Amino acid sequence: MLPTASLSVLDISAIFLSLTALLAYTNKRFIGLPTTIGVMVISLILSILAIFLGFLGFDELFDYEVSLLDQLDFTEVLLDGMLSMLLFAGALHINISDLRRYKLPIGILAFLGTLVSAFLIAAATYVVLPLLGFELSFIWCLLFGALISPTDPIAVMGILSSAGAPKSLETVIAGESLFNDGIGVVIFVLLLGILASGDIPTAGHIGHSLAVEAGGGIAFGIILGLILYYLIKSINSYQEEVLLTLAGVLGGYSLASYWHLSGPLAMVMMGLMLGNHGRAYAMSDETRHYVDLFWELIDEILNAILFVLIGLEVVVIAYSINLFIAAILAIIIALAARFIVVGMTTKTFRKQLDLPKGAWKVLTWGGLRGGISVALVLQLPVGEERNLLLALTYAIVIFSILVQGLTIGRVAKSIKQPLPHKVLE
Repeated sequence: MLPTASLSVLDISAIFLSLTALLAYTNKRFIGLPTTIGVMVISLILSILAIFLGFLGFDELFDYEVSLLDQLDFTEVLLDGMLSMLLFAGALHINISDLRRYKLPIGILAFLGTLVSAFLIAAATYVVLPLLGFELSFIWCLLFGALISPTDPIAVMGILSSAGAPKSLETVIAGESLFNDGIGVVIFVLLLGILASGDIPTAGHIGHSLAVEAGGGIAFGIILGLILYYLIKSINSYQEEVLLTLAGVLGGYSLASYWHLSGPLAMVMMGLMLGNHGRAYAMSDETRHYVDLFWELIDEILNAILFVLIGLEVVVIAYSINLFIAAILAIIIALAARFIVVGMTTKTFRKQLDLPKGAWKVLTWGGLRGGISVALVLQLPVGEERNLLLALTYAIVIFSILVQGLTIGRVAKSIKQPLPHKVLE
């Protein structure tokens, strides 16, 4: 019998870190998939095996996995722990000149695109779900649209690079996802507050809340970046400089949350500042080497743990035929919304964009959903609505990572670099 007694935080951390290391080794040694996708596939297989053994009467593995996950607050681990470091690490290696060059498509997709996608998904699910016997009020559908709209480049970026995808598309996908994570969280929290209170705020109140949380987060991130820039520039010792970046991320994210500012957007702005101006003017070659090495390792380790957790969390989902059909329809709806948002952006601003011909294919298929969506859906109040949205969210995330993530390389290979001044057709 596997132990199911209450475990300490250290015990739980040790179990998941050890499991992640074992699955990462197994993938690298025998399977050969990209690490994040590979560990999720194996953990998903383990979850399915536990469920199957449970049906046969062997409940030990299933019960142990459920007990272990019950003692782990996925939302807290990701939103209050991993997210700050993942976003900072991602922003640290983004060239701000590239962001400026593609600021129009990034801005539209990250800000307006997230809002439009959330509404389209909400409207479609509100119409479709009752046909399968699932009644869901529109506010719940809006919450689903908000939590599933942010894209996650974690699994796809390495594939795009290895497939030789145009740098412009990597920049747009990475830049969009870094910012729309923050926007999606802000919208979700606002809607969750409406659900809890039952009061519908005015448009002015909504706009003010978005401006304060999102704008405040961006401003706070810039201020943090400036402070760290001057601190790092004033010394030349990589140990302390790496420590300063870590303290800035963890402490800054906590402060942003305490002041009700967008922590994700703050981390993105701080990462962009240190990754560009800080790298160029405040760090020695030795410091740059160790800062890059440290945050690349943090990024790889946390991503691997995150995708293992995504695979294991499948055991908490209830299943039925109608729910399976609803999940398939939800996948189609999410892809359709992404296609519409990307299509609107590339068609409307085709003369201003400098993207390769056919870029819409990669932007649509490369819009992966990941851990953010899972963490947000687990924040919903316990009940039938949450159970339904949890199943739909997992279906989209798993399809996104396994199907889109493993095939985006083929799509990217068909895209050629644009000639100078050539615009998207």
